[in-house]
Amino acid sequence: MHAVTFQAPHEVRVEEVPDPVLTEPHEAVIRVEATGVCGSDLHLYTGRIPLEPGFVLGHEYVGTVLEVGAGVTAVEPGDRVLGSFQVSCGGCFFCRRGDFHKCDRSRTFGHGATLGDLPGTQAEQALVPYANLTLRKIPAGLSDAAAMFAGDVMATGFHATAGSGVRPGDTVAVLGLGPVGLCAVQAARVAGAAQVLAVDTVPERLAMAERFGAIPVHLADDDPRAAVKAATAGRGVDVCVDAVGDPKALELAIRLTSKAGTVSVVGVYAQRCDVHMGLLWIKALKVYSGHANVLGHLDRVLALLASGDLDPEPLVTHRMPLSEAPEAYAMYARREALKIVLTP
Repeated sequence: MHAVTFQAPHEVRVEEVPDPVLTEPHEAVIRVEATGVCGSDLHLYTGRIPLEPGFVLGHEYVGTVLEVGAGVTAVEPGDRVLGSFQVSCGGCFFCRRGDFHKCDRSRTFGHGATLGDLPGTQAEQALVPYANLTLRKIPAGLSDAAAMFAGDVMATGFHATAGSGVRPGDTVAVLGLGPVGLCAVQAARVAGAAQVLAVDTVPERLAMAERFGAIPVHLADDDPRAAVKAATAGRGVDVCVDAVGDPKALELAIRLTSKAGTVSVVGVYAQRCDVHMGLLWIKALKVYSGHANVLGHLDRVLALLASGDLDPEPLVTHRMPLSEAPEAYAMYARREALKIVLTP
């Protein structure tokens, strides 16, 4: 089969690789029909997160089940499915608590040996471990692109707001309007936030956030702190989402958040950074961080997508064949695309 493989920083290639083969009763093989290029892929592409040359990339996917192991009962061949970006066993201490993202046997698609050595989904087929927990049937009428968001980006935006405790009437700020940030804007509105301030520097992304019901705030041309003070009678926001993963964004989030508020950190951090602990402490802030518990949120997110309350379709700016993956990655790195869907 054909698959997108990492070669070196800023170099990916579409190559012939072996078809996946079932080796465990809990596995399934799917024919991939849509797969996304994600911000997490970009960290690998640029070398920010190391990856072995030749490894298959990708972790967002929808498709049709081709084959299942003897222990798989939740799906069967012919089912149209989506899956989580990360697989979890369902039986370890953390899974039994519902903390599927901290599973002792967790593996993440397309991230190499560091995260479980599970080949990615930017391919014609994919092997899915723990398929009973990882996969979901796609509701009738839901598009491939919309369903794909449930397994990572929309669930991460939902995690950033629902998990951090956004309540009806709250004011929320979202820093960084990539797909995760824009999904967090939608999720905050669905959670009942009275106001959402959306901060970025890209005019098109600010316009998209405004389309979703947020107040757009340009990071450089406007004054985010003044905008927050004006919207909250000087208090600060109840929840501030850092969807950037940069120390400057974290510093701004701490400053924008009200006393006893919550800083929700879903942007990817792969390095040490300085934190203004004195300000965090004196404001009695709570910090909610880490990659999303997608499997814990997946059924609710899928229901909200099926109802139309969450709608990620406007975020898809490009649809390209898998064969054009090298150009798709280059476009994404140049910030010329918001979300790219690849079709094998």
